[in-house]
Amino acid sequence: MKNLLTASVLAVALAACSSEPAKAPEQASEAATSSALPDETVSEAPLAAPTDGAAGARVLALEGLGDLRIGEAVPAGSSWAERGAQASDACRTVTSPDYPGVYAILEKGKVRRITLGQRSEVRLVEGIGVGSSEADVKKWFAGFREEPHKYEPAPAKYLTAPNARSGDPALRFEIGQDGKVKLIHVGTMPVLGYVEGCS
Repeated sequence: MKNLLTASVLAVALAACSSEPAKAPEQASEAATSSALPDETVSEAPLAAPTDGAAGARVLALEGLGDLRIGEAVPAGSSWAERGAQASDACRTVTSPDYPGVYAILEKGKVRRITLGQRSEVRLVEGIGVGSSEADVKKWFAGFREEPHKYEPAPAKYLTAPNARSGDPALRFEIGQDGKVKLIHVGTMPVLGYVEGCS
């Protein structure tokens, strides 16, 4: 009985001496991610969800969004379709009820740009989305070319990836006068730079 009591007291004492509480798997994973990043790249925006399964469908990448891919036709049977949007022989826009606030521009039947708008909750893998600050964008995307906004006075602007002219898919941000992201575009030039839908 004395040995059992001694063992119990020892176990409680060892547990109390631990300098750090046990972390849940999510906390441990987040701590590992945070410590691996240099201080200057840490963003105030929340980390994006993993890019597998349904969570991955909510992440905009240079390749596209969900089953919608830059440079490819709209997949047969997908939820993307024209819904009273711009349409002509040369250019049309499509939307999906699965992605409120998002639209895509097609030219010659191929997706050339995907845009995240005001109602969109889709984010980039870095956690940047509509409403993020310009400072957050610059933490993750240094070296983007700045241009004055066509319709809003400074400090509103466009921030465009330096590789945009290469013909490869690239990123473009529209920053509002409040210093926050209004729109995010992924696509290829010249469509990436359109400021009025299909033009």
